[in-house]
Amino acid sequence: MAELQEKPSRIDTNDKKDKSNPDALNEDDAQTNVSSPEDDLVLDGVEPVYAAKAGVLNQAINDIGMGRYQWQLFCVAGFGWAQDNLWLILTSLILDPVANEFGVGQPALLTLSQNIGLCAGAAFWGLGADIFGRKWAFNLTLGVTTVFALAAAGSPNFAMIAVFDAFWSFGVGGNMPVDSALFLEFVPQSHQYLLTVLASFWAISQLIVTGVAWGLLGKFTCEEDAVTCLKGDNMGWRWLLLSMGGLCGIMWFLRFGCFQMYESPKYFMGKGKDEEAVRIVHEIARRNGKESTLTVEDLKACENYGSEDQQVETNTKAAFKRKLRSLGGEHVSRLFASKKLGFSSGMIILIWAFIGLAFPLYNNFIPYTLAKKGATYGDGSTYITYRNSCIIAVLGVPGAILGGYLVEINRLGRKGTLSVSAILTGVFICGSTTALTSNSLLAWNCVYSFVSNIMYAVLCAYTPEVFPTRDRGTGNALAAITNRFMGVMGTFIHVIQLFEADDCIQPPSLLCFPTWRVPRPCSPVELYS
Repeated sequence: MAELQEKPSRIDTNDKKDKSNPDALNEDDAQTNVSSPEDDLVLDGVEPVYAAKAGVLNQAINDIGMGRYQWQLFCVAGFGWAQDNLWLILTSLILDPVANEFGVGQPALLTLSQNIGLCAGAAFWGLGADIFGRKWAFNLTLGVTTVFALAAAGSPNFAMIAVFDAFWSFGVGGNMPVDSALFLEFVPQSHQYLLTVLASFWAISQLIVTGVAWGLLGKFTCEEDAVTCLKGDNMGWRWLLLSMGGLCGIMWFLRFGCFQMYESPKYFMGKGKDEEAVRIVHEIARRNGKESTLTVEDLKACENYGSEDQQVETNTKAAFKRKLRSLGGEHVSRLFASKKLGFSSGMIILIWAFIGLAFPLYNNFIPYTLAKKGATYGDGSTYITYRNSCIIAVLGVPGAILGGYLVEINRLGRKGTLSVSAILTGVFICGSTTALTSNSLLAWNCVYSFVSNIMYAVLCAYTPEVFPTRDRGTGNALAAITNRFMGVMGTFIHVIQLFEADDCIQPPSLLCFPTWRVPRPCSPVELYS
């Protein structure tokens, strides 16, 4: 989009464009008036009134700039990234000790219940964010996770830990779809690269949980070759749940009790509440020690665009009807309202589908694989298993940070970085099948962790940028639901043992190749801050 010029801060109501033809208006604006990567005029394709108002709000946020409120939001939004990965990794870490204690022949069923909960959470919280608002979802997800994670520590059997895993994952599933949409709607254009940097929380959380697991599971877990595994000898996984549940509770308290969260002004604008949208913008300016010149009249002036039917989409009378229509799928249909937007939405969802199928087939079983392979190599103690898991996690942190830098390089951008990191992820997964010792297996997984965190950092930032603002929660939810559903399918493949031994490593590596091929030639837009 290098040829696109900056959108003016206010809408000229005397514009000579044909306002009765919304497609013509947006086609022209697609070449001239785009101010940010969220680019509503280019992608909406159907409602110029909403797109024009979104442009005014974009400029108002840009005028305020990056300040105290946005930096605080950056921190508490990072908690969502952290919890999303923390609980995925935690399930993989406790998989082996839980299976040994309860004598389960199919430990992958625990991962299956997790992915079912994640899929349900992505659907409920992600779609709900466009119906009852981002704020409620943002504040509640961590609380739900905390309650069920703490309860899971007392599970008397495998069935109960699986049920609690599904329930805490229901809370976890809403973090990424909601938090990314909310953060992007408050941050000015100049700092939208921070959406990629937020993935550093994702990597740091992996380091935290594996570090704690090394200390607890490495000392208070039955050995792999133990004949019997009693509860008293296997308390490590329960203490790990209590520790991480407590950490999640602290994050929830900081987010809900110590940070005054505002609802998205674009959410209010989309519901016909222009006065509330303007009030929120002025509150953000006040928190940042600045003033905003935005007025309700600036938004009302945008209603000169389009036909009367299109204008009614943003007035107060239609708010209740819009809510009912959103429940009927209007948010979904708007993601495919034009050829360009439909193609963009489809490609993003397809990428998430491939990754969702690959991830549980490999990443969810890394500690399990380290333990089993270590036993084969003659050094499979629980201490070494969780030490190696911690080392692998360390390499993910610089990968996520590097991703935030690479997306701003013109020759790479989002698509280039995503393409290169995805193919390297597949290559290193394939390479791990050649390992003949624990150290070589560790080395392959370290470089895998590094490049896969680059891939996730870019993809998590690119996804909400592509979707139009009003339907961003729904778009994020569809991507997350697809990803989680394919995660269920991936785990099911493992449960029914379609692949055994090293063969189970090859399918996820092959699935990374279409992920590489899709973004570079097919994605319709390259987005730069």
